[in-house]
Parts: sequence; structure tokens; C-alpha cells
Amino acid sequence: MSTTSFTVGIVGARGHTGAELIRLIAAHPNLTLGFVSSRELAGQRVADHHADWQGDLQFENLDADAVAAKGVDAVILALPNGLSAPFVTALDAARPDTVIVDLSADHRFEGSWYYGLPELTRGDYLGQKHISNPGCYATAMQLAISPLLKQLAGPPQCFGVSGYSGAGTTASDKNNPELLRDNLMPYALTNHVHEREVTAHLRVPVEFMPHVAPHFRGITMTVNLWLNETVKREDVIALYQAYYANEALIEVLDEAPWVSRIAGRHGVQIGGFDVAPGGKRVVVVATLDNLLKGAATQAMQNLNLALGLDELASIPH
Repeated sequence: MSTTSFTVGIVGARGHTGAELIRLIAAHPNLTLGFVSSRELAGQRVADHHADWQGDLQFENLDADAVAAKGVDAVILALPNGLSAPFVTALDAARPDTVIVDLSADHRFEGSWYYGLPELTRGDYLGQKHISNPGCYATAMQLAISPLLKQLAGPPQCFGVSGYSGAGTTASDKNNPELLRDNLMPYALTNHVHEREVTAHLRVPVEFMPHVAPHFRGITMTVNLWLNETVKREDVIALYQAYYANEALIEVLDEAPWVSRIAGRHGVQIGGFDVAPGGKRVVVVATLDNLLKGAATQAMQNLNLALGLDELASIPH
């Protein structure tokens, strides 16, 4: 095990994903928090908000230049879409060797950034300092589709349901428990950013219909796949088992996974594997925790990879 130590800063630490990142860094043998930036919590002790963190480190309200001046080894940007550019520019100017992991969608379509879905793109990592973390829905879709990608006869149709933590902490209809009670709320039913993201990275058109449900965390992704040749259910299961045989965070099940069983866990479950009469239509179900494998856990995998550490360091599996 490496004894090298690295400092990490988090920008946008107040949100649900920021809390998970702090927990993962607190448990990491090689990482320590250099700073945590949050406008709303500035001046308050991190330990007062996160039982996993000990010490007197305080939240700070840092602009891009102040973040760059901290001189940490890596920065995780946990900001809403459209806000990362000033921080990337300042970090590149002040310390271009800083590893930047961006959790927003701002750089997922840029070829100069490494797109970090390790189970599928690990072989594309060539030492890039700029890492774009995939979207939560996009992670579930790509992991569910990829083993059958070469056999597709048409666009996969993806019906996604997320817990309301996926809508962030800013108040809206999509994270209002009262409006969601006994409800399933469809939204952005065409051209969702994650639809465009998966289409770009799998290089096939994908159709995605997102919904938000009353549970707090976890995604269920049901994917309908039309194939160009007939298959048997047992062969599909064997294909997925072989494809993910060496992936500690992916579990292939016979039955369809339940979102309640993945909440709070760091991996992905893929199962169901129903083959329709005729053998050319397969339905696959994937579940993951949108705050963990859909965000913080994946960011930690990417950070570990970039820093030359065990990819699963601090990640329970």
C-alpha cells in the first residue's frame, strides 16, 4: 500500500455529494482535506456537520483564485452545471499539475478531458489532469447497455427513476417531499443532458425518460434493448457476468435489482435480463446510489487512478 500523502480540496461541499466526498476522504489512508469551500457554511467547522471528520478545519467561501492559491494536489468541483470554468482557468494558470475532477456536465463532451467511468474507460486514462465525472443516470445507462452494445439493432430506450437527492439541495418541485409523496414525477423527457452524454460516449443514439420518486437516494434504470440476432436468457446473463467479472463494484444478478438494496452502497447491481418472445428484445435493470457510484464513489475511483493509488482505496466493497 502506498504511503504517499496528497491534499484534496472540495468546491461546493454543502451538497449531498459533498458530504459523501468528505466521508470518503476521511476514511482514505493517503488523502487529507486541504480545504472545503461552501458559501453557505463559511466559518463553520466541518466536524460539526460531518461526524466522520475530526479536527478544526472550517468551511471557507473561496473564489477561483483563492482555490488556486491553496496549492493542493487535487480539487473536486462539486458545483452545478455551468460554474466550473473560472476554477479550471485559475488552477491551470497557478498550478497546472493539479488534478481536477469535475462532477458537473461542463466537460463531459470535451475530448481533452478524461471521461472517468472506470469500468468502461479505465484503459483511456493516460495521465490526464482534467477528469470529467459521468452523470449518475449516464453511469447506470452505460453499464447496462455496454455488454450488448455491438449487438444493438436500434436505440436503447431507458426509463430512469431517481430518488429526490438527485435534484440537489436548492428547493424545487423535484426535491419537495410533499409534492413527491405518492407520486412519480416525469421531467426532461427528450434531450436530457444524460441522454446526450450517453449518446456521445457509446456512439449510438439513446432515448432516455427520467423520473423522480419519493425515496431519497438511489436510481433504477430499466433499459429496453433491440438486438440484431436472437439470444437466450442464460447466454445474456453469462455475457454480463464475463464482461464485469473483474469489477469489484459491479454485481450481476439473476433477478431484477431493487433500489432499496443499493441505497448507501458504493456499487452497481445489474439484473432482470428478460428476453421477449422471438429472442431479439432484452430488458435489463441497473440500480446504483446516485450520490455514491453516481457521483462521490466514482470521483474517488477517478482521483485514486490519477494519483497512482489503489482505485478502490477508501471505498467499501
